[in-house]
Amino acid sequence: MLDYLRLEVRRTLRDTGFVVGGVALPVMMYLLFTNLGEQEGSWKTASMVGMAAYGAVGSALNTGGGVAEDRSVGWLRQLRVTPMAPREVVLGRALTGSVTVLPAIVAVLAAGGLVNGVRMAAWQWAAVAVLLWLGSVPFTLLGLGNGYQLTGQTTGVANMVCNLGLAVVGGLWFPVTLFPGWLRTLSAYTPTNRFAQLGSAVASGHAPTVGAVLVLGFWLLAFGSYAVLAYRRNAGTI
Repeated sequence: MLDYLRLEVRRTLRDTGFVVGGVALPVMMYLLFTNLGEQEGSWKTASMVGMAAYGAVGSALNTGGGVAEDRSVGWLRQLRVTPMAPREVVLGRALTGSVTVLPAIVAVLAAGGLVNGVRMAAWQWAAVAVLLWLGSVPFTLLGLGNGYQLTGQTTGVANMVCNLGLAVVGGLWFPVTLFPGWLRTLSAYTPTNRFAQLGSAVASGHAPTVGAVLVLGFWLLAFGSYAVLAYRRNAGTI
């Protein structure tokens, strides 16, 4: 399974679309949003965490696109005749998603520290990166579910809609304080909002709230169940 994991990671990191859309785009958006006019240092820090989370979500969902492509070319059928158990194939893909979110997170954090002058203690930088890395797992499972359930083209569209919709409603692009009351209430129950809160709490010198952990844990179970059901439902076709 380790060989399979190395193969999938190399394939993903060599994908130009992944590098541009999953790593370069969040960095460019972060620098654009935080350098239009006069911006407070607190906004540059909050936006850094939000855009790092946005990049991580996009990279995690991208794992599902790879699954759908593998289905179309018969790669998954080839894997079924190897000694690897189905759970190892799914786990390998999930681990690939967990590894490939790191470039997006590190790139945006580096832009915040080196370009925008964001300053935090060393432990805060490390904690923000680790929490965003661990917190991205639910989105990897969502991407896997889409990949096992949908066709290659449909998976790309579904992942794009999920990424943009969850980013906007979750407040990854703009502060939720700008939202109307009903949307602010809805945002608090989205996985992206609570995902970003993991990093923003640490950046502010606080531990993540219990509410953030519970809501994100709920979505972890929901997306994980979706991925398992999608795999089982389509096991005969992959």
